[in-house]
Amino acid sequence: MPSVVRWSIAAIAAAAVVAVIILAVAWSAAQGVPPQSRIPRTLDGKPDLNGIWQAMNTANYDLEDHGTAPSSVIVTGAVGAIFPGESVVEGGRIPYRPEALAKRDGNRKSSMPGKLGRILEADPEVNCFLPGVPRATYLPHPFQIFQSPKVIWIVYQYSYARREIPLDKPSKAPIESWMGWSNGHWEGDTLVVDVTAFNDLTWFDRAGNYHSDALHVIERYTPLSANHLMYEARIEDPQVFTRPWTITMPLYRRIDRNVRLLEFKCPEVVEELHLGQYRKVTPSQ
Repeated sequence: MPSVVRWSIAAIAAAAVVAVIILAVAWSAAQGVPPQSRIPRTLDGKPDLNGIWQAMNTANYDLEDHGTAPSSVIVTGAVGAIFPGESVVEGGRIPYRPEALAKRDGNRKSSMPGKLGRILEADPEVNCFLPGVPRATYLPHPFQIFQSPKVIWIVYQYSYARREIPLDKPSKAPIESWMGWSNGHWEGDTLVVDVTAFNDLTWFDRAGNYHSDALHVIERYTPLSANHLMYEARIEDPQVFTRPWTITMPLYRRIDRNVRLLEFKCPEVVEELHLGQYRKVTPSQ
């Protein structure tokens, strides 16, 4: 073999070895970088939460452990069935007061009214009412966070639910409302949101888990990586529960191509349920 060819082969082999070593060193260095340093940040150094996020669990069916069940409204086979899921409640169970547990059981029986018309005792989601906090986070819809140094806005795909969260000066709610009143601040890399001033008209899930107007929620959004958040909500309501309790779940950044929030205007969807009984029936000619 000519010496020039042998030299070229040796040079290529050496270059390949060097490239492999460089990649191995770079990979090892990346593995040693703390996850927090790989989190994208805004110009003020805070974690960049801008984007579209979504929970991927069955908490909206039931915060606690639950198995597979058929649709409670109509026989539809596997379509419309309740998906099984594990509890997102720390400790597994919601600590109800005995008298409140009885009301939860009543809610559960009337949660899905079928085509019987508007029933206020049914799950508020059935009637297209605003979902409240924390339920807005784990509805089967994405939501979008818009972040600035002084204010964070959260817009939910579900109907017209949205929140404005000031970060600099806490303020008091003028009235009670479905989504409550939010004030936020940063604790290191964790966004903490204190939510008060709820009415008592929302539920936590389709299983009838509920609260009173004494509800107080503290949310924590902690980045785990560029595309993952750990969401925690500490729930306190002495009228319904024996002690505060917490739900925990990961949230995932939607990175689909051209991802965006779409319109889910459920008032149009529930017109038949709410108003169908008032339709004027014209006799056939």
